[in-house]
Amino acid sequence: MRQYLEIVEKIISWGVVKDDRTGVGSRSLAGCFFEHNMQEGFPLLTTKRVPFGLIATELEFFIHGITDKKWLIDRGCHIWDEWCSPDKIPYDHDKETKKAMQSERELGPLYGWQWRNFGGRYKDFNSEPIQAGIDQFQNLITMIKHNPDDRRMLVVAWNPLDNHRMALPPCHWAFQVTVTGGLLNLMWSQRSVDTALGLPFNIASYALLLHLLAKETGYGEGRLCGFLADTHIYKNHIEKIQSVQLAREPLPLCQVHTSDWKGIFNWCSDDSKVLNYKHHKGIAFPIAI
Repeated sequence: MRQYLEIVEKIISWGVVKDDRTGVGSRSLAGCFFEHNMQEGFPLLTTKRVPFGLIATELEFFIHGITDKKWLIDRGCHIWDEWCSPDKIPYDHDKETKKAMQSERELGPLYGWQWRNFGGRYKDFNSEPIQAGIDQFQNLITMIKHNPDDRRMLVVAWNPLDNHRMALPPCHWAFQVTVTGGLLNLMWSQRSVDTALGLPFNIASYALLLHLLAKETGYGEGRLCGFLADTHIYKNHIEKIQSVQLAREPLPLCQVHTSDWKGIFNWCSDDSKVLNYKHHKGIAFPIAI
């Protein structure tokens, strides 16, 4: 997928070295843009293996507004293992705190909870909202079905009233849907972009969400676009991404197939599979906590 590699090349060529919250340091470029026509295939990176199953599981987690880390772990998805809500363990870098964060299952009112309960009052992963909020995701689907020309079809995860309680304030903080020429398009906005580890996941996750929304509403699949703000490569990722990944030639894109469609709220991650996924070997990048 050439668009991803072009973003990597821009960061290496023009990015500025800066410090960050993790203490690792990064090379950062302000403002990048990703675009892909879904008619050309599913944008799962081919210059390294990207685990589609983990991406689909996390998306199911978001769609249902779940905030319990154990739900993911029980399904073999360890994307959120190192994080927890600051309500339980205040964030820090030392080994003892990191161990405590990993053992705590409460993630706080992050992504999916905001999609399904924006403005509500959150208690914990095991409780109903103290006060229900707005189900932005359901409203989005209703608008696509009944008023597809609307330019207000947005879902926002960034909530200043709740951000301090989340395991991590939303990196990809909003997405918007439009319908043009019988095709459903999705544009997402991201404040912070871990280009080596996170961006391949973000691209595939929103591509899968576009696919599911198109199935739910009966439209074809159109354009996927990402507006990327602080787009960075961590210092300990640069050598491998430059010498290994950029040296690889992108392969033809795969397709995604979803069977036994019962509606988006009854969709299970196992219902969607990638077909003809050809890729180079995986690349191990250390995660910056």
